[in-house]
Amino acid sequence: MKRLLALLTLVLALTGCSAPADNSTNDDTARKTLKVGMECNYAPFNWTQVEDSDTAEPISSVDFCDGYDVVIAARIASELNMDVQIVKTDWDNLIPALNANDIDLIIAGMTETPDRAEAVNFTKPYYESQMVAVVRANSELTGITSIQELSGYNVLGQLNTIYDEIIDQIEGVNHMVPQDSYPRMVLSLQAGEADAITAEMPVAQGVVAANPDLAIVTFAEGNGFVADTSVSVAVRKTDTDLLEQVQAVLDSITQEERNTMMQEATNRQPANE
Repeated sequence: MKRLLALLTLVLALTGCSAPADNSTNDDTARKTLKVGMECNYAPFNWTQVEDSDTAEPISSVDFCDGYDVVIAARIASELNMDVQIVKTDWDNLIPALNANDIDLIIAGMTETPDRAEAVNFTKPYYESQMVAVVRANSELTGITSIQELSGYNVLGQLNTIYDEIIDQIEGVNHMVPQDSYPRMVLSLQAGEADAITAEMPVAQGVVAANPDLAIVTFAEGNGFVADTSVSVAVRKTDTDLLEQVQAVLDSITQEERNTMMQEATNRQPANE
């Protein structure tokens, strides 16, 4: 009888020990989450809205992020069999957040520069555009064709971006203290503090679509800003496998698809950011 009880005890103990192993296996096969950092304040690349939609992702219990970058992020996550999570992050905190493992990727309309490339790795560009200026629609500047015609005017860019750096290419310009977000730049322009603000074409199109009192200024060939207007995905230096996987997904998206995605993002951005 004692032997039978001992045998039963041993069987029960072995059965109990097998349960955690099964749970661990289940955890290993669960979908992982890809955390993507962006400002959610830079339409049409990314913006914040209070309504859910087919292309938006939640960023809190009350609001959502949508835009071209969100669609790209969702596409990458889907192809990698992962769930996407958009993490709203101030521009200056994006690279520190990536290297602190708070996010896995930066998809935020970010251009690769030598300084940034020292801190993180970049994919090939996932979008390229041209640099323009945005002015008030009733301004005398609407008809200019050269950046040098902005000499003597107040020109504003965004802090720690090429939008601010390129302003010094204008001789005799009044280079204003940069703003830390694009919506603030728009308000400064509308208030008459700035005469012009710099922008990439998709951003300018989104701004003007939402603000009919503003207009886009393009420049004649050879008379515009000299700038790299391509944007890339940023990945931690140590995540070489992830970099290859993300690049493979980007390579599968045709230029026609990218143009369509950007146009759709521009068309659906909120009328008032």
